[in-house]
Amino acid sequence: MVYHTTHEHGIPISYFYVNPLLSIPNLKLTMSNYLKTFTITNNCSFTVWAAAIPGGGQQLNQGQTWFINASSGTMGRIWARTGCKFNEYGQGSCQTGDCNGQLKCQTYGSPPNTLAEYTLSQNNYSDFFDMSLVEGFNVPMQFSSISNLCTRDISCVSDIIGQCPIALQAPGGCNNPCEVFKTDQYCCTSSNSSCEPTKLSGFFKNRCPDAYSYPKHDQTSTFTCPAGTNYTVVFCPEPILTKTIASSMTECLRNSTITIPLAKITVVAPASRVATSSFMFLCQNNNNLC
Repeated sequence: MVYHTTHEHGIPISYFYVNPLLSIPNLKLTMSNYLKTFTITNNCSFTVWAAAIPGGGQQLNQGQTWFINASSGTMGRIWARTGCKFNEYGQGSCQTGDCNGQLKCQTYGSPPNTLAEYTLSQNNYSDFFDMSLVEGFNVPMQFSSISNLCTRDISCVSDIIGQCPIALQAPGGCNNPCEVFKTDQYCCTSSNSSCEPTKLSGFFKNRCPDAYSYPKHDQTSTFTCPAGTNYTVVFCPEPILTKTIASSMTECLRNSTITIPLAKITVVAPASRVATSSFMFLCQNNNNLC
């Protein structure tokens, strides 16, 4: 057995070899232990181009699913790309998450992109998984398992893009401050750096507490599952029933309802244009959004 451990975003990364012909007490080495399935589903109302290292890439229209397999000892990541155009040879570009212009990714994606990260069958034969915003945010995500023995499922479904600080805004996403400022304060590049959370990293953590928000985040955002577990990754895991409107005008029909947290306002006057400011609202008329 060869064994070596390092860390990335708090995940133990181990490389080891075990001869499957050896008899190890209390450990069943079957083929199910060696090959795990990741079920990747696009629940967004728009097309995404799913990517995985290892795994490659696949266009997913709304409701479509892609399956990839990974063996024990694999360290990988899964993300969504948006705003992509590819030719018949699988070459092109994406607005977010682009991997050197290839449909079938061989390299990590470019920020901003929401990441699902995993390391399979490591210490004590457990899997480690996390969600990371260290490279920014582009699509809401849920990372879950089929086992009830896991720590728990994790997700990031907040309106990060709509609330993104001006300094971090990017086409199609919200950058992490390291990508923007490239300083030790945000990137934790110095070996002597204590690398504490910042106000900008706190923006991500407050909205997605399950996820890593800066490079040397503590391991409270790393979760575990028994070895042999299969996983699911869902982009846009729950429908967005609210709209963020900033200083805009919205037309509501007669007798329609605007729902504001802790309050409901019913418009009984003839149809008119209602001014709104920066708040979340849902305008319904016969179950249709207006």
